[in-house]
Amino acid sequence: MLERDEIRISLPSKGRLAEETVEFMAACGLKVHKPNPRQYAASIPALPGLTVLFQRPTDIVTSVRDGSVDFGITGLDVTREHGGTQDEILVLHEALGFGGCRLAVAVPESWEAVRTMADLAQEARSWKRPLRVATQFTHLAQGFLTANGVAPFELVYAEGTLEVAPTIGYADCIVDLVSSGQTLQDNRLRALEDGVILRSQAVLIANRAALSRRSEVLGIARTLLEFTEAHLRAQDHLMVVANMRGESPQAIASRMLGERVLGGLQGPTIAPVLVADGNPNWYAVQIVVRRDALIEAIAELRAIGGSGVVVTPVTYIFEEEPDRYRAMMAAVQGVAE
Repeated sequence: MLERDEIRISLPSKGRLAEETVEFMAACGLKVHKPNPRQYAASIPALPGLTVLFQRPTDIVTSVRDGSVDFGITGLDVTREHGGTQDEILVLHEALGFGGCRLAVAVPESWEAVRTMADLAQEARSWKRPLRVATQFTHLAQGFLTANGVAPFELVYAEGTLEVAPTIGYADCIVDLVSSGQTLQDNRLRALEDGVILRSQAVLIANRAALSRRSEVLGIARTLLEFTEAHLRAQDHLMVVANMRGESPQAIASRMLGERVLGGLQGPTIAPVLVADGNPNWYAVQIVVRRDALIEAIAELRAIGGSGVVVTPVTYIFEEEPDRYRAMMAAVQGVAE
């Protein structure tokens, strides 16, 4: 591969994953600028040193693996299938929160006795020929079927609509991606109870060698991780503001910290409220709470004298240094050594 100065990230080019990726980037403050929808290159104004390319999810993995692209957002499924065996790819963030599905083994509904992988292994042993399994995930399917004692079997590589394979006869069962399971039902197939090979969602990946050799790539990686983490962390939190009467900020803080969920990220922010009658004992308190603790937080605020409670969404919560950034640096330093 020729040396280049350009830093590149590849995003999915078509379909639902492509739409969700662009929406996710915008929510992270990294909006993609693509003036011509027919172009296969774009930019991120917030990251002027980064060129955006658009590829199929599988091609994103191979491009990052061979180093022609530095970063990519694609599915964990294709990353595990096509990521190679030499650790060329480093998964920077394994849970971006969209593109969820599972890679699973599915059999015809008519196989009433086959409910588990053990049942499938027994079924395969009773046949006079190998069990034919249609899939485009041959690497993952091979390992999973072998580990579960299914033998003999033959993998039939196929793309597109695999659900019809058992019906038209070129395979006996399938290994494919499943979201709701409705498509399996429509084609009279059933996922096995313990037949999930992998639970997948969108991931952020990088070329390990590029991170270790180019400081500017490492800098972009830090920005991508920080804004991604800040957005994802904020989704689970809300800002809560209330008025409270008290002798001093310290006295109010003591009451709040005595409650279960009013501690905020590091503690409450408390500021004087300048009321019309000049009473100096009114304060505004501000905390960040988890969404799932909001009802409890409001109840606790009211119990200690809070009023006028206002709740607003949080856009970003930046940590001092995200855990995933530290993990990335440890992996990169390991390569450098």
